[in-house]
Amino acid sequence: MRKIIEYIILAFALLLASISAAAQTDRREVRSGNRQFRKENFTRAEIDYRKALVKDSSSFAASYDLANSLYRQNNFEEAGKTLEKVKDIAPMNPNSSDYYYNLGNVACQKKDWQAAVDAYKQSLLRNPADVDAKENYIYAKLMLKNQGGGGNDKNNQKNQQNQQQGQQGQGKISPQQAQQMLSAIQAKEKETQDKVNKEKAALLKSKQKEKNW
Repeated sequence: MRKIIEYIILAFALLLASISAAAQTDRREVRSGNRQFRKENFTRAEIDYRKALVKDSSSFAASYDLANSLYRQNNFEEAGKTLEKVKDIAPMNPNSSDYYYNLGNVACQKKDWQAAVDAYKQSLLRNPADVDAKENYIYAKLMLKNQGGGGNDKNNQKNQQNQQQGQQGQGKISPQQAQQMLSAIQAKEKETQDKVNKEKAALLKSKQKEKNW
């Protein structure tokens, strides 16, 4: 009986040692990836983070940093998938507000405005003082609203085209009508340009929340 207990204790000790060794390897490779990341060697950083995940697939730090390295390589699809893999443990992490902020940025890059709104909201619930998250949340809500109104814009454009065709069928349009049409086109172009400028300005704030674990 005593020998059985000794074997159990030994096996448990070996298990703890292996877990500790794996954790140390995970941290070592994450730190190595961070060094490459700071040098802007994002591809090499990605490799180190992936090595860490081979050792511990549930590592929040490795997944978080891997997503950042993918984001900096404009691989937004994979960055989003990487963040999704740790979505169940993210709410329990002390850096959960940054996690949701980054998730919102990825959604913005993919123009998934509903997902962006939801992610920024979760970030603000955890850190209401985050100014960048507030501004990005407002921007995502605006883009979602504009997206929802897209169908009306198309219908209005179609109606205008039908009216113009009807006018042309009745005869040539007057100089006054031509000027009105030109003014409407110019106004639409300005509206589009303003929208693009706002989008560019917002994306300047879309830098990921990066950590040195």
